Amino acid sequence: MKAAVFFDRTVPKFIMVGLINTLVGSAIMFVLYNAAHLSYWCSSACNYILTSVLSFFLNKYFTFGVRHWSAFMVIAFVLTIAFSYLTAYGVSKPAMNYVLRNSPQKIRENAALLAGMCLFTGINYLGQRLVVFKKDAAKKE
Repeated sequence: MKAAVFFDRTVPKFIMVGLINTLVGSAIMFVLYNAAHLSYWCSSACNYILTSVLSFFLNKYFTFGVRHWSAFMVIAFVLTIAFSYLTAYGVSKPAMNYVLRNSPQKIRENAALLAGMCLFTGINYLGQRLVVFKKDAAKKE
């Protein structure tokens, strides 16, 4: 596939939705981790569970312009979110533990939360674009 296929009018829309989700989700995640003292996994999971519903509707209607519903779409969305989350945060924590091994745990885990957010965004976009909303996004081109 050509690179231009991945960069079309859905990218800026996905970024706008992502910014909204990032503002809401990062506030949830960092407050839960730093103020409520919940664990790395609990704080990051709460973020994605709460913002995934918002993300589904905004991306479905606004980003990809999909108007119909299907069981496949909902299941694929949930699996894409789960895969993106587990991959991004599963990679980020050991990576930051290695890179920042001489730093306090709080610094390593905050860095891992930030890195996980970035990885999640890229993986999630590809999953939504290529799997969840594939047919409808292709029709709009």
